[in-house]
Amino acid sequence: MSEQLPDRAGVPSQRAIPAATVARLPGYLRVLGEFANGQQSRISSSQLAIAAGVNPAKLRKDLSHLGSYGVRGVGYTVEHLMDQISRALGLNRDWPVVVVGVGHLGRALVGYDGFAARGFRIAALVDANPTIVGQHVSGLPVHDMTQLPALVSADGVKIGIIATPAVAAQEVCDQLVSAGVTSILNFAPRVLTAASGIEVRKVDVAMELQILSFHEHRRDTEHRRDPVGVLATGGPISDGHAGFDVRAEVGS
Repeated sequence: MSEQLPDRAGVPSQRAIPAATVARLPGYLRVLGEFANGQQSRISSSQLAIAAGVNPAKLRKDLSHLGSYGVRGVGYTVEHLMDQISRALGLNRDWPVVVVGVGHLGRALVGYDGFAARGFRIAALVDANPTIVGQHVSGLPVHDMTQLPALVSADGVKIGIIATPAVAAQEVCDQLVSAGVTSILNFAPRVLTAASGIEVRKVDVAMELQILSFHEHRRDTEHRRDPVGVLATGGPISDGHAGFDVRAEVGS
């Protein structure tokens, strides 16, 4: 079985890749990078699946959308698979990014080296606060919001990051779209609306913490009702009432 089934252009059709697969590809790429740094040239689907935390069958199906099929008993070539995923994600080119909102969060994002390492270049910083405009952050000047259209046009920026307070986020989103930005990563704790064709992805750390809180609360509840771990072995535990099963009480 061949490792690659190339299409006519040598690049997988992005339309043929399901959204769920696209969401998992960055994880595969990160894991492959770790194996490459460890001087491992080949990897099996099972190795990659375990490291990425997915089912091996799902991983193989995901990679098949790229036209990549591992060789039985040999696996995948790490560098080749990294190249395929990078091309599918559009990471084989430079992506200039504009950051709007240069407060504490914005400065932390601008100072993050991981963006440049993955092909995302911070091209411009913008803020509406006159006390911040004119400052330099990580070597870049902070521009006034009125300069946003010119900055986007000058560098061909298509990706914008919103790191403003929630109250300003929707207006900033509208201004980014008006300036020509078509993909937005929103760190503001607010749901944004944008025209069809505009990609908006939300990063809400507080929301993620609330989800973690739910899981911790559930663990605490299960422990109080099952302190000796009977449920973990699949056995019912009684509180003195016939037929009572704590698993039905705490849910799944």
